[in-house]
Amino acid sequence: MKNSKTKGLLSLVLAIAAVVVFGILGYSTMNDIKLGLDLDGGVSITYETVKENPTSEELSDTIYKLQQRVENYSTEAEVYQEGGNRINIDIPGVSDANAILEELGKPGSLVFCDQNGKTILTGVDVSSAKAGMYRDDTTGLDEYVVSLTFNQEGSTAFAEATKANIGNPIYIIYDNEVVSSPIVQTEITQGSCQITGLDSYETAENLASTIRIGSLSLELRELRSNVVGAKLGQTAITTSLQAAAVGLGIVIVFMIAVYLIPGVAASIALCLYVGLILILLSAFEITLTLPGVAGIILSIGMAVDANVIIFTRIKEEIAVGKTVKSAIKTGFQKALSAIIDGNVTTLIAAVVLFWRGSGTVKGFASTLALGIVLSMFTALFVTRFVLNGLYNLGFDKAKMYGIKKERTPINFLGKRNFCFIISLVVIAAGFVGMGMNKANTGDMFNYSLDFKGGTSTNVTFNEDMSLERISTEVVPVVESVTNDADTQTQKVAGTNEVIIKTRALSVDERDALNEALAETFGVEKEKITAESISGAVSAEMKKDAVLATAIATICMLIYIWFRFKDIRFAASAVLALVHDVLVVVTCYAVAKWSVGSTFIACALTIVGYSINATIVIFDRIRENLKTKGNQSLEYVVNNSITQTFTRSINTSLTTFIMVFVLYIMGVSSIREFALPLMVGIVCGAYSSVCITGALWYLMTTRKSSKAAVQKKTVKSVK
Repeated sequence: MKNSKTKGLLSLVLAIAAVVVFGILGYSTMNDIKLGLDLDGGVSITYETVKENPTSEELSDTIYKLQQRVENYSTEAEVYQEGGNRINIDIPGVSDANAILEELGKPGSLVFCDQNGKTILTGVDVSSAKAGMYRDDTTGLDEYVVSLTFNQEGSTAFAEATKANIGNPIYIIYDNEVVSSPIVQTEITQGSCQITGLDSYETAENLASTIRIGSLSLELRELRSNVVGAKLGQTAITTSLQAAAVGLGIVIVFMIAVYLIPGVAASIALCLYVGLILILLSAFEITLTLPGVAGIILSIGMAVDANVIIFTRIKEEIAVGKTVKSAIKTGFQKALSAIIDGNVTTLIAAVVLFWRGSGTVKGFASTLALGIVLSMFTALFVTRFVLNGLYNLGFDKAKMYGIKKERTPINFLGKRNFCFIISLVVIAAGFVGMGMNKANTGDMFNYSLDFKGGTSTNVTFNEDMSLERISTEVVPVVESVTNDADTQTQKVAGTNEVIIKTRALSVDERDALNEALAETFGVEKEKITAESISGAVSAEMKKDAVLATAIATICMLIYIWFRFKDIRFAASAVLALVHDVLVVVTCYAVAKWSVGSTFIACALTIVGYSINATIVIFDRIRENLKTKGNQSLEYVVNNSITQTFTRSINTSLTTFIMVFVLYIMGVSSIREFALPLMVGIVCGAYSSVCITGALWYLMTTRKSSKAAVQKKTVKSVK
């Protein structure tokens, strides 16, 4: 007994020490976390096309290629159109514009010519250019190369040129300067080649970068570059951290009050989770933006889920007469499949979103994946370690862990038709709202600057305006003219300039804004300039987000099908996901919430959260089917939902608490993200309890009915 208590005390001391150490390390690394342009400022570069009147297709293609390129600096970098022939690039987390310009390069003309000066192809015909290295088997030396691939037209032209120029050089000319002149060794017909003989990997990378830059659809020249201040500033970070602390405190109190000793173990694991996530954000250099901050806070609430599943199982085991020690062991074992399936399913979505997404979607996916892995680790290992330590320390009475009383199954399936009707009415209202919005405004939703573009107004004040003054004095003046809360501001560091981005303003509205700024702040009207800007979320990025979501959904469907050996489980889960997203879309349409880049992150968060809740119920149905006996299928489904009902409510409640505190304490942009998330959390809990099980039951009984009819028909024929 004495050894047991010593072992328990040692375990608890180690756990608390880990929390303290990782908490201190996490706090100390907060300054090393890369922040997005909206939180920490960065570099803003504006290019102008050499071609005076480029087509929309040329601009769109160039913007998309630049977006892919600047993501090497940050996944949250934005590329968007200004005016008719300008492209603006915002790169967060960097401060040296000259270094960025030198590394990014100055997009210009790129051509491939033969020794007679005849143009073979241009940079537009180059699909990719990558630096590489390999070991020569003959000499044993490292060789540095640049691998090129061409589009269909480029492949044909290059094949003809190499056939005619074997033994002669092909000149690669960038901005009228020869950057490479490789000798043609043989005819190249496969649409790809390698440039060899380079003296270092750095040389190869520089050449590849130059070719990539020159492969833009349009030739660009630098117009201006500057270092910009944060759009939201320290206020957003401070309030978000305060919200996280308050929310975490409430969740810890809730867990201890409801789950007693297991709640203490979960709280210690949760504190360790927070410290670890801060450390790993810095270690993996994940760029953190406003949606990312909200996502981290949301993940704290979701991290409780696995613990709730485990503790519910422990209560059930104690209720059937097992000892506390045995209940702890069995509880973790029985909860394992639900935890793994739920988290792996969401992780699949995160991986696909990172692979296919871009910009905000990719940054969101990184944060999501990190949170999933950490929550599984802390729940399955840290919580178990601490819980066993507390048990060995003497906290071994059953009443300290709670006993789950047997409940009569609630007849959820009996209310399925009512639930289906309610859901269909809400979703239909969304489509009606979209139609009315389209008729009244020309758009189905209230698109923000990120999607629709607007007006960028550059104001030079007579004094240096602090971020606080911009937020409390300048923004209200702007919104009094625009009558719109979606106003973004950027302070140009080292100057008195402030960039104000609003919805598209008419000429009269621009004049009214100029008058208001001049009257309120005494600025000279001549120092106020305005331009039209395109949405930062380009058509290609929207397409990437939709495609990524579709692929992720298909992959989740396949995984659920594989794990549950029943396509009906997968189909029900996917239908529930569609239901949840459509309900939130209804709110966006009817309430006219602003639809911006955070909308994508919000929808993806709801998808990940909802599928996790559904998996837990399906896991219990799968388990109960094995011991079904003479019980009806309807009883099994109702009983399974009832058994997991407390888990569904508690997990939803803890997650809702985190987001609600964020909504109450956060700045306006935080609230814009938190409000639809709260709707999604409530909707996800509702669909997992009232919709998914009912859908699976209908699909299963319909199949059984058809099989019975077919069997009866066969007997009749005989």
